[in-house]
Amino acid sequence: MVDLHDSGFTKRTGSYIFHESKKAIIETSASPSIPYLLEGLKELDISPKEIEYIIVTHIHLDHSGGAGLFLTSCPNAKIIVHPKGARHLADPSRLIASAKTVYGERFDELFDPILPVPAERIIEMEDGGTLDLGGRSLTFIHTPGHANHHFSIYDKKSNGVFTGDTAGIRYAQLVDEGEDFYLPTTSPNQFNPDEMKKSIETIMAYQPDRIYFGHYGMTENPKQAIQMVLEWLDLFIETAQECQSVNELSEKLAGKIKQYLSSKGVPESHPVYEIIKVDMPVCAQGIMLYLQK
Repeated sequence: MVDLHDSGFTKRTGSYIFHESKKAIIETSASPSIPYLLEGLKELDISPKEIEYIIVTHIHLDHSGGAGLFLTSCPNAKIIVHPKGARHLADPSRLIASAKTVYGERFDELFDPILPVPAERIIEMEDGGTLDLGGRSLTFIHTPGHANHHFSIYDKKSNGVFTGDTAGIRYAQLVDEGEDFYLPTTSPNQFNPDEMKKSIETIMAYQPDRIYFGHYGMTENPKQAIQMVLEWLDLFIETAQECQSVNELSEKLAGKIKQYLSSKGVPESHPVYEIIKVDMPVCAQGIMLYLQK
């Protein structure tokens, strides 16, 4: 895994590198992350020309926004994406407009530039589709809930699943200090808690030994992680039903998280709160939009 320094944070978003006879990566993050990805490949002694597949679990910009830019360094690569996301990689105009409504003035800083991907370099991966990397087979599982254009990837070799955002976020800043902490990610505009729960059931039916999160890193205790995500998902929805606005919900969620982490001995000065401060307004937008629908 290569740390992509997404939004200026370490241990926020990672790219997974497959060093098989056919080389592939999962996730590019946004364009400002591409220099970190290229440097990571250099440290692994992998030329971008060797990359055959760039896989994005979904087309939210923190996972795929840099795909077009990265592709300019990878002349032999094709991008694998959910069928519902393919047209937005080819023409990202609607994706850009949607992200600007969420991130406002920070859009350029976080995501610019977003380059279109030539249609002939896009592979649409159907549910149950497979990819042979040479001694390693990946199976693609459509997993809506976080987004309708989302798939997860089962890796038989490690008995692990790359879950993107469907199964939540791993706050590695805390895990590395001995505290396991996971939350659902409920960003707009296609969040659906019932679909998310069904997708998590589908993932866990593979009985994985590992879950590889888009944010951030790997756990070898999937059941514990998933249980925590589901508990917080229910709490997120319950809290939203008591709120009248996105701001109110965001503040209440942040307060509940702070209360929980304080009970675990996490000080108020811990840097994880900087990420939670970014995450909660976006999560609140997705939940309130779902309830309005």
